[in-house]
Amino acid sequence: MTPEDVCKNAFSMPLTSPSYPKGPYRFIDREYMIVTYRTDMDALRAVVPEPLEIEEPVVKFEFIRMPDSTGFGDYTESGQVIPVSLNGQKGGYVHAMYLNDDAPIAGGREIWGFPKKLAEPSLRVEKNAIIGTLDVGSIRIATGSMGFKYRALDLEPVKQSLGGANFLLKIIPHVDCSPRICELVRYYMTDITVKGAWEGPAGLELFNHALAPVSDLPVREVLSAVHILADLTLGLGEVVHDYLASDKT
Repeated sequence: MTPEDVCKNAFSMPLTSPSYPKGPYRFIDREYMIVTYRTDMDALRAVVPEPLEIEEPVVKFEFIRMPDSTGFGDYTESGQVIPVSLNGQKGGYVHAMYLNDDAPIAGGREIWGFPKKLAEPSLRVEKNAIIGTLDVGSIRIATGSMGFKYRALDLEPVKQSLGGANFLLKIIPHVDCSPRICELVRYYMTDITVKGAWEGPAGLELFNHALAPVSDLPVREVLSAVHILADLTLGLGEVVHDYLASDKT
């Protein structure tokens, strides 16, 4: 294979059999349970990178079922998103994500910089409750619950919230383990159809794990919870801040 062929065909690894196809990526019947809780401001300051700004000590813990995802298949995901702002634009900083499928782990990390790690999340209905769990190996590190379809929500504000800005810290090391890429990335969900949305009573417990420290953002008070069913497209990203720019001049 010539160098020209390498450059022409290079998209992802492995070169001759990438782990995922090129985006954008469409999700059908994507199901969320999002529990919003109050935490400690000092804990948030320790993990949110500037120039992002924290406005209040709040975290959204998400459990997401994705049964029909372009190129990624059927998988489940869970993690923490922190409400932030950048130059006055409100959005969510994706702090941690855990999921059970290789392709979206590879694609999410390589393209956007999603902080994805392998784990075993689940989201299911048990009688009159929705139950979300997150296991790392044999260790349970998160359990969320919510009353099933207690109160229907107005769909338009939910659609607007899903279409808001999202921020990621994309890090790719050089071959000597110094940072080759260190960028703040912004992306949006597009072509959103909300099929249903509900709120209800909720609970959330987080547990210690050395390699999945979700409990470092402790639950002080559960504020609210939503259950959403939607179709949407995960748009590609844009770089909004380059942390290594000063090193390149």
